[in-house]
Amino acid sequence: MKVLKLNEISPLAEKIFPAGALVKEADAPDAIVLRSFNMHNYDIPDSVIAIGRAGAGVNNIPVDKCAEKGIVVFNTPGANANAVKELVLCALFMAGRKIYDGIAWAQSLKGDDVAKQVESGKKAFIGREIAGKTLGVIGLGAIGALVANAAVELNMKVIGYDPFISVNAAWNLNHNVIREDDINALFKKCDFVTLHVPLNDSTREIVNKNTIAIMPDGAAVINCARGELVNNADVIAALENGKLSRYVTDFPVPEVIGVDNIVTIPHLGASTPEAEDNCAVMVAHQLIDFMENGNVVNSVNFPSCSLPRTGKQRITIIHHNVKNVLHAITDIISNEGINIENFVSQSKGDYAYAILDISEAISAEVADKLGKADNVIKLRVL
Repeated sequence: MKVLKLNEISPLAEKIFPAGALVKEADAPDAIVLRSFNMHNYDIPDSVIAIGRAGAGVNNIPVDKCAEKGIVVFNTPGANANAVKELVLCALFMAGRKIYDGIAWAQSLKGDDVAKQVESGKKAFIGREIAGKTLGVIGLGAIGALVANAAVELNMKVIGYDPFISVNAAWNLNHNVIREDDINALFKKCDFVTLHVPLNDSTREIVNKNTIAIMPDGAAVINCARGELVNNADVIAALENGKLSRYVTDFPVPEVIGVDNIVTIPHLGASTPEAEDNCAVMVAHQLIDFMENGNVVNSVNFPSCSLPRTGKQRITIIHHNVKNVLHAITDIISNEGINIENFVSQSKGDYAYAILDISEAISAEVADKLGKADNVIKLRVL
C-alpha cells in the first residue's frame, strides 16, 4: 500500500496507515491524501483507486473526472464540525456587537489618558445582544446542527432549513429548533442568518438582493461555509443603505476588504490542531477500509456501500448505473461454479457500486473477463 500525500497532514495518520505507506513521492501510488492542494490541473496516476480529502469541502478535486475513471473520492464530514461551530459562534457575537471594530480602535489609542478615551469613545461601538433574537440556520448537517443547538442554549429562537436533512442529523437536532420548509420564509423571520450548505448550482449566491430584500431591516449574515454562497456586491449595497447591519465572512476577497460593517476572517473555520487530527484520522481509516476491504464510507462521488467480510475472496465493481450489469457479472461467476456468499449493491446518480463475497478464488482470466463486461468501470479482486 502506497498513499501519496499532496499536503502535510496530522502525524496521527502515520500511526494508522501501515508502516511506510504514507509517502511524499510515489510513481504509482494506490491512493492520494490531501487537504488544500488543487488537483484540477494535476495528472492523476493511473494506479490511483482512491483520493481522501482531510476535510469536508472537495472543490479542489475534479470529482466528476475521478468518477469517470473509477476513482473513489472521500471526505471527512463532521470531523472539523466543532471547530467551525466555535468560529460561527464567535462570528455571531461579532455580528451582533461591534467587537471587531472596537478592538481595532482600542489598539490605535495613544497617550496617558487611554482609559478616559475609552469611556468617551466606546459609545461608537454599541451593539445588540443575541439572546432573544432569531437565528436562521441554512443547512442542518454536522456543522449546522451543532450551531443550531448551541444557539438554542444561548437563548436564541432558532429556525432551520434543510430539505435534504438526514435521519441522523434530525436525531441530533435540539427539539427546540423550528424547521422551516420555505427558505424565503426563513429569510423573512430572522435577525441573523448563518450558512452551512455546500456550493452548487442551487446554492450559489443564495444570499442576494432578492433574499436580502425580504430580510428584516438591520439583519446580519454569517458565512463560514463557502464565499460564493453570497453575492458580495448585493451585500455591500445592503450594508451601505442600512438594510443589513453586518456581514461576517470566513472568505476574504478583494471587494470586501476594508468595507464598513464587513468582518473578514482569514478562513479559520477548521484551523485547529484538534480538527486537523480528527480529519486525518478519519480519512486514514476510510482509505484503509476501502483499499483492504472495498468498503465505501463518506464518498462524494459514489454511494456508501459496506459489507462484513465473508467467503474466500471479495470482488468490488464500479459500474455505470444501467440495467443488467450485475446480471452479467453474476452469470460469469456462476458459470465458473462459484457460489456468491454475500452481496450488496448501491447506486448514486450515474454510477453504482457492488461488493460480492465468493466461496473460492477466481482465476486471472475470469477476473479479466469480469473487468471487461459492458459498463464496468473498475473491478478489484481482494
